[in-house]
Amino acid sequence: MRKLLRISGWMIACLAGITTPLLAQKTISDVRITYKVELPPEQLQMEAMFAGSNMTQYIRGNLSRIDMNFNVVNYIYLINAKDETVVTLMDNHGDKYLIRSDKKVYEQDMKRYQSTQFTDQNETREIAGYKCRKAIGKMEDGSTFDVYYTTDIVPENKYYNRRFMNLKGIPLEFEIVIKAGAKMRAVATKVDLSPVPASVFDVPKGYKEITQEELKKIRG
Repeated sequence: MRKLLRISGWMIACLAGITTPLLAQKTISDVRITYKVELPPEQLQMEAMFAGSNMTQYIRGNLSRIDMNFNVVNYIYLINAKDETVVTLMDNHGDKYLIRSDKKVYEQDMKRYQSTQFTDQNETREIAGYKCRKAIGKMEDGSTFDVYYTTDIVPENKYYNRRFMNLKGIPLEFEIVIKAGAKMRAVATKVDLSPVPASVFDVPKGYKEITQEELKKIRG
């Protein structure tokens, strides 16, 4: 079995859609956001490894899905905020694993992110047709990450990605901490507000179900 790449945090990663900025804040139940993944200049040695990487965030009511597609390994997170469960899918060069997290694990992760604080900055920029404001997120362990978010669209389900549950809008650009403290940057390229099919949140077949303990052994 190949060793899996370690990526910290939820990523918390397909659109033909609405990119016109909204004139007033709109609460939404469905959205699909595509992000491109960029590396900072000092991480050029990793550029070939992650070239063409992307992420997609899906939200439909209490359901959400994050696809993180990297050349080295792909992750899918299926999150049910109502049932308080998470299914994690990993595809490491054809080695496919499925890990189910129950309500207890869900609540533990919730506590990890509920203390994350976001401090607004003066900087703004337009991303995917939406005006965004910069904020600095500070996690419980003291680590920080930049995020640009828009308040034009706000999801009804604030637990779609617990990393951002205290953010006042939806993130269209943000940093992702990877192995050895290096950071990637996810930048939205399209925002689609059309209904997301329920089938998007079905658990696919072909994955071997394992426990968290077995996953730790695989990761080494």
